[in-house]
Amino acid sequence: MSKPIKYKYRFRPGFESNYLLLEFISNVENENFGTDLFDAIRVTNPKIVGKQDLWMNDEFIYTINSDLGKFILSKDVWDLAFIMAGENQSCIRQLNDLLSNDYRFEKVEVDFNNFKLIENAGS
Repeated sequence: MSKPIKYKYRFRPGFESNYLLLEFISNVENENFGTDLFDAIRVTNPKIVGKQDLWMNDEFIYTINSDLGKFILSKDVWDLAFIMAGENQSCIRQLNDLLSNDYRFEKVEVDFNNFKLIENAGS
């Protein structure tokens, strides 16, 4: 029996932001990524309610309603994906908890300081 694909992700702040997000950094190109993601968070009853094709950015943005509230899944042609929920930070934290407890997903720890603006850079 083959080992299941592991999707690696980071739970981190956006660049120069206090809002946390989920950044998927491996195996996003796998045809089962979306199915596996929605299965891992199924207890939240996620439903896609909108889709935008940002062809200029080579990106798709899906608006998703769930029992945790609304969030956005962004997926691009460079095999990266992000889940963002703006001010609904409890949603992001709970999605992180669900993913970290699913055998298909592996959380990669990050230093939050790496996502802050460096004051007086280059002066």
